[in-house]
Formats: sequence, C-alpha cells, structure tokens
Amino acid sequence: MPLRKDIWRPAIVERRMSDIVATGSIEGAPLHWLPALPPYSFLADPFGLWRDGRFHLFVERFDYRDRRGVIELIVHDAGLAPLYRCKVLSERWHLSYPFVFEADGQSWMLPEAHRSGGLILYRCFDFPDRWERAARIELDCVPVDATPFWHDGLWWLFYAAADDRHSKVAHLHVAFSERLTDGWRPHPANPVRRDSASARPGGTPILLDGRIMLPVQDCSHTYGGGIAMLAIERLTPDDFVAHVERSIAPPAGFHPFDEGMHTLSAAGEVTLIDVKRTMLSLHGLAIEARRETQRLFAPRRR
Repeated sequence: MPLRKDIWRPAIVERRMSDIVATGSIEGAPLHWLPALPPYSFLADPFGLWRDGRFHLFVERFDYRDRRGVIELIVHDAGLAPLYRCKVLSERWHLSYPFVFEADGQSWMLPEAHRSGGLILYRCFDFPDRWERAARIELDCVPVDATPFWHDGLWWLFYAAADDRHSKVAHLHVAFSERLTDGWRPHPANPVRRDSASARPGGTPILLDGRIMLPVQDCSHTYGGGIAMLAIERLTPDDFVAHVERSIAPPAGFHPFDEGMHTLSAAGEVTLIDVKRTMLSLHGLAIEARRETQRLFAPRRR
C-alpha cells in the first residue's frame, strides 16, 4: 500500500487541441480549473461535448476510501462558468476515462471499465444525464482506456491491455469495424506498440496535416507522467506505422500539480487536460489499511 497518493485536477484550456499539438505547449492559454475535492478524492479524465450553447464536461470522480470511480457531469455556460453538476453513470465496478463522442446522430460514451472484465458502450437516451448500455465490445483482451476514432470508412479502437501491470501502460492494441456496436476485429499486429513511454491512450485522436495524432501516456517514470503525441503514419487492417512526434508536459506554473498529465482531449475551441500532484500521507495509508481490512472480513457471498 503506497504512502504516496496521486491526486489529479482537470482544467479547461482556452486553446484548440490542434494548436496545442502543433506547438507542443499549453503555455499562456487561459485556464478554467475544475473544483478541488476533499482530501483523498479527485476528478480526472475530462472529456466534453458542446450542445445548445452549453459545454457538457464528463469526468471521473474518485475517492480513495472506496476506490470505485463514477462518472460525473459538470455543465458550463457559453462563457465556461459552471452551472450545475450531477452523477450520470455508476456501476458495481470502477469507471473512469468517460470518452464521449457523437456519431450516427446520437451521443455515446465508452468509459474505462476493465475491472468488469470487458468493455461496454453506452448510448445517451436523454441528453446529457441519462445513459443506457448499448453494446458489449469483444476484443482480443480486456481493454484499458479504449479510444474510438472514425477514419477512412472504418471505426478504429486504440487501447491498452489489462493483462498485467506492464501491459496496462506499455502495450498498444488496435481493432477496427465497419460498425460502432459490433463486428470488431483485432489488428493482426497486436500489440502494435510496446513502449511504456507511448502506448496507453490518453485522450482524443485528431487529424493534423493529414495524419492521425493520438495522445498517449508517458508512464516511463511514473503513471501518467506526461502526454506524448503518437503520429500514426499508416493505419490499415493489415499495417500500422507510428512514431512519437513530440511530448506535452504541464507548465511549471501549475505547481504543485506539475508531476504528471495523462489526458488531452479536444472539444471544439477548447481542450481538456488533467494534471497530477502526489500526497505523502500516513492518513492515506490508514485509509487503505482500513479498506483492506473491511474487504478481508466482509461476509462472503454464497
């Protein structure tokens, strides 16, 4: 049980993601920080959609006391002032990385849920806060931080593998399908990339100068230590070629939230990020010990 706890804090950056990727920096851009939470809890993994002049920001809420993330929504007005927040998705298992997107005239969410043993796609039936399960996506492994992208007439899915601690951060897999809800086939070269500095997805892919730019996490020194931009030069059902174009780190002025960044997601004229600090705390260790004791002595289901 580690003494140090990762504490994340998201922000809305008033700069297009394409400009951030092109320059490799978010220095100087106006920021709108999401609210800080009580000790040993945080918000992370922000994704957003604009609708009817409002910005709908979906984010993981996590508390070390129960270690089960839920998905919350924070609605902002056109000037990015927060209006209200609510919980929109909760399961028996941990949820995070609420990748929201629009396709086929509907709004979809593909949250990280590897502790459920699979991947579930959700459809919004009453925007923005009522979601239902639409499909279970079967792949070659249990995916982590699955990231969809439509390109050249196919849906593509980038994801890490939940096989073990190393593959979660170092193995990039790809799958493709003609349809969003079924028919997914793993790429024959999986894992297409093996590198803890540039494999686990970390945000929304974009097209820049005709190339797919995929944000991936740099976990070479610490989990979520930074964002690397993976330039995908060739992506077909038989081939995958990519290289790291550049890295994007949190500015030094973000102190104490300057120990990592693991999300970079596009939302029109703004971009969403989250940055990390770590807390050294004996009380945090006590929380973990109490939770483990409760788990060990809880009545077992028959």
